[in-house]
Amino acid sequence: FFRRGFTIVVFRAGGKVYSIPTLQLCSAQDVSHDTKRFRFGLPSSTHILGLPVSTDTYLSGSMGACTPVSRDEDQGFVDLVVKVYYKNIHSNYPDRGKMSQSLDAMSIGDKIDFRGPGLLVYIRNGNKFAIKPNKNLKCFSGITSMLQLIHSITADPADATKSSLMFANQTKDILLREELEKVLKSHSEQLNLWFTLDKPPQDWKYSSGFVNADMMKEHLPLASNNVLIVMCGPPPMTQHPWHPNLSTLGYKTENTFTY
Repeated sequence: FFRRGFTIVVFRAGGKVYSIPTLQLCSAQDVSHDTKRFRFGLPSSTHILGLPVSTDTYLSGSMGACTPVSRDEDQGFVDLVVKVYYKNIHSNYPDRGKMSQSLDAMSIGDKIDFRGPGLLVYIRNGNKFAIKPNKNLKCFSGITSMLQLIHSITADPADATKSSLMFANQTKDILLREELEKVLKSHSEQLNLWFTLDKPPQDWKYSSGFVNADMMKEHLPLASNNVLIVMCGPPPMTQHPWHPNLSTLGYKTENTFTY
């Protein structure tokens, strides 16, 4: 741990030496029928996690990585919102999400190791990425990393970065949709939000089907050197059709990042 101001930071962000704290599960709250918010307590009420914006934290062993939805300034806790992918629901993926199943099986008081940070670092008003506007393409539960980034941008009046978020889902029970639409309502000049569903309801006002080149062209900015595309999803989706479509639309490889 190290001190930053009057708080104590769990992770030493930006360096190669990472703490591996063991954190205790304090609560598990249902967000929807298959999604939960897990709150883990930090070592004290004055600790913050110290994870750079939009980066992952890695859980015990090879469980996997996820991005907290709590903010870095939140003291004493870290929140993870996770969609639980249960076994034997989809014939093509019988094991489904082992990390989400492991979290779902935890009892209050159980402990787990955290490690971080991940690869992508957003520096507010800094020179790490000269991205104005900053455009982001996300899919599946990777939406949590974009929500944290969007919160960081909109919370800073001096940050003029603009974001576009495209999210693909099977049904209308979109993870964190209400929170995203709340941000859109209060910061419509900085956020463009668009969804697409495999199985849309009759009153659906967004797109249907897979993310394609026409959808990208309509809801993402024109390709330029100050636009960054960030993607998260299974390899069959990111490798084809996303990357080929982005290339067709003029986006350079160096202006894309895939989690």
